[in-house]
Amino acid sequence: MSTVRDGGTLILPRPIAPAEKPVGESCLVLLHPPGPDLGRRTALERASYVVGRDTDADLVVPRSSVSRQHGRLYRDDQGHWWIEDTRSTNGTFVNEKRVTTTRLVEGDLVRFGDAIYKFLSGSNVESAYHEAIHTMAIQDAMTGIHNKRYFMEFLEREVAAAGRHGHPLTLVMLDVDHFKKINDQHGHLAGDAVLKELAARIRQRIRREDLFARYGGEEFACVLPITALPGGVIFAEHIRTLIEDRPCQYEGQPIRFTISLGVATLQRELEADATTLIRRADEQLYAAKHAGRNRVVPRISDVLPGFG
Repeated sequence: MSTVRDGGTLILPRPIAPAEKPVGESCLVLLHPPGPDLGRRTALERASYVVGRDTDADLVVPRSSVSRQHGRLYRDDQGHWWIEDTRSTNGTFVNEKRVTTTRLVEGDLVRFGDAIYKFLSGSNVESAYHEAIHTMAIQDAMTGIHNKRYFMEFLEREVAAAGRHGHPLTLVMLDVDHFKKINDQHGHLAGDAVLKELAARIRQRIRREDLFARYGGEEFACVLPITALPGGVIFAEHIRTLIEDRPCQYEGQPIRFTISLGVATLQRELEADATTLIRRADEQLYAAKHAGRNRVVPRISDVLPGFG
């Protein structure tokens, strides 16, 4: 309805913008844990879903870390999807932030206990799904860094390049000390939090040309191209202290942890391959464990004249 102010000026009411309405379908894609269901797409076709490990749930997540009725997904009148935690034991997380109720946005990572899903929505769901599957093939979903498959491909390329050009190539293998004890004392979700914290801290110290990857379990690898052994040892000692300096905070509780590291270098070895370098670095990692943990042990025989 229009109105007339003093002076005769006609004022028209401000138009109300239509509510933003998403276009296309929505789905969840399972990113973690590994197994036969990895990559499975669950289309969100109904108005709401109960999520939990109970076999009567609409979306069954058969993990011990997931409550029987863990949470709920529901669509509002504008077509947006929301997630609600229903007083679960281990919490519901969106992009690693614990939530009670929040609206989901395209690309969000949703976690129930230790099960991680990617939320896809909109007109490009199909292409986004294929992109998610590609990312899953090269990335570890829990830590967000590259996985073993990508690490092996990268290392093989760098070994070949080092052999062709005569450059040194250093590999640092590391793992968390007494990781089983952390899981036993604090629970597996706390152990996951430690691995995520480790990855987040080290990732910030990786150069563009380097690679940081999860090798398996609590073991990680750093590939350092054009880096001789002394430089690799300096790097390894830096990240060792980076981890030791402060604890991981999990649900308000500090968890102190340390890492052991083995360092090995290829230098002018035309016959060497990726497996050789991994074996050498792993041997030094085991030596660090046997020497008392929380230390760096390099393969001294890798120091050759003309490098360093």
